[in-house]
Order: sequence, then structure tokens, then C-alpha cells
Amino acid sequence: MSRQQPRVPRDRDLDVSIAVVSYNTRELLAGCLNSIHETAAGLSFEIIVVDNASSDGSPEMVARDFPEAGLIRNAENLGFAAATNQAIRISRGRYILLLNSDALLLPGTVRKMVSFMNDHPKAAIVGGQLLNPDGSFQGSYADFPDLFGELLLITKLAHVVYTRTYPSHPAAESQRERAVDWVFGACLMARRDAVKAVGLLDEEYFMYTEEADWCYRMRQSGRLVYYLPSASVIHWGGQSARKVPERKRSELYRSKWLFMRKHRGRVTASAFRIAVLILSSLKLTGWALTCLSPDAARRGRGLQNVRSYALLLSKF
Repeated sequence: MSRQQPRVPRDRDLDVSIAVVSYNTRELLAGCLNSIHETAAGLSFEIIVVDNASSDGSPEMVARDFPEAGLIRNAENLGFAAATNQAIRISRGRYILLLNSDALLLPGTVRKMVSFMNDHPKAAIVGGQLLNPDGSFQGSYADFPDLFGELLLITKLAHVVYTRTYPSHPAAESQRERAVDWVFGACLMARRDAVKAVGLLDEEYFMYTEEADWCYRMRQSGRLVYYLPSASVIHWGGQSARKVPERKRSELYRSKWLFMRKHRGRVTASAFRIAVLILSSLKLTGWALTCLSPDAARRGRGLQNVRSYALLLSKF
């Protein structure tokens, strides 16, 4: 397949730098990188892939099949925020597009996001509309986390009190351009000047919630965050996290606790932590009983969840 070569102007003022963090998603990563070349025609851009110590041949594939892309090979998994910051530090574009390795850009998406940023100088960040592989709705933006909402999520009551898509806004509210609290990092474009003023992603977050934190800081600085539904992206979702299923839950709750501690106060963060510890202890007990089941599949699922909750309780 022939690919458009990035147009690099003499003054090195690129339209956009596209940062892709990779962790054991080789085939999806190849599709992601191909989609950039197929959909970014007419823009000057660079691609920077940061590989977080993949063991599936991802960095070798990038070096072989996408030699035009910058490639950073980490000796260990540094997490999403730290790896993205590595790309941002060496990037040159006026805008920086954070793109998940399990995402496929649809035609015109990058151009639409660049045009939007050009036309909205107060916008620090714009996010695209995420779609499931079958083209169905996937949440793309949300309100900032708070204690009440997070308690509803961990008790599984959020979909009773709110909608089944919570904390994402539902499909009916996701068809128009709008200013929002935060957009999901699977396809997020940031203005370089805003990044210089507000700072990079907070590397205390290993994965999850780092983009909510970034958007919060942008909003606190008086800048705006937008959702742009005309910029569409196919997103498989959570593919890297599936490689470390037992760590996923602990990192998710830890990231929410970090956000609470930073932006909601220590009392709120402590209340969230206590709630997580109590509920996780109860769930650990329940899954431990499942390990006694005569059904092998149930025992396997129970063992995985026991390990997950045990890790959460030991780390949280």
C-alpha cells in the first residue's frame, strides 16, 4: 500500500505532531499508522511512536514498515502519561495529537481538528468522536470526576441513577460540537502554546484519568476544551490494558484517587479511598468463593479477579 509522505516545510513549523504510545498492540498499531497516512493528506505532520517495552515485535514492525516515523523504545513500561510526554518533548508541530494505538482515523479527521483549532484560538484541547469497530456509539467526553459519581460507579448504581453510558454523555447529546469538561485521550489534540503554559501530562498517573487531569488544568487556566463529533475515530478500546488485566483495576482506582486528591481535596480523596477499600474487600471475598466452583471457567475468572482485587488492596 502506498502512503503519503509527510510534507515538512522548510521552516520546520509542522501543522501537527502525532504521538502514538504502544504496548503489545502490533497489528492494531500498524492499522493506526496506516490510517494517519491515508487521512492526513494536505497537512504537514510527523509521527512519533513511543513503545513501552512491547514483547510482540511492535517496535521492530514500526522500524521496518514505517521508517518515516520517529521511534522511542523504552526498556520498561513507563505508562501512558510518561511515554506521551517523551513524544511531546521532541515534537515540533503547532498542535499535538494524542492517538491510541488501537484507534483508526477516519477520512478528514486530522484536517477537521486542525481547522477547528485554527478557527478557535481559545481552544486548548479538542477531542474527536470515538466509535466502536461496528460504527456504533462509544463515549467520547465526560464531566470531571466527583465523589458522588465515582461512588455510584464502584457500587454499580450509576446506570440506574444516570444513563447506561455514564460517565460518558449519551449518544443523543454527542452529535453536536460543544465545550466540555474533558475529552478522552484516544484522540485528543492539544495546542502547543497551551501545553507550554499549563505543562505536560502528570506522570503520577500510570494510565487512566491523565487526560481528565490535563483538561482540568487547561480549564483552570481559563482555556477551553471542545468535543468535535465530525472528527471520527474507530476505537477498539482498552487493548493495551488487556495485556495486564490484573493491574487494570488498581491503576484505574489509583488514578481516580489521584484526581480527587489534586482537585477535590484530601477529605474527598480519603472518603473515596475508604469506599474503594471496603467494597474491594467484599468483592475479593465473593470472588474467592467463586474459586470453589466446580466449573473451570468460573474458577479461572474467580482467580483472576482475586488476584486483581488483592493487588488493588495491596497498592491502594
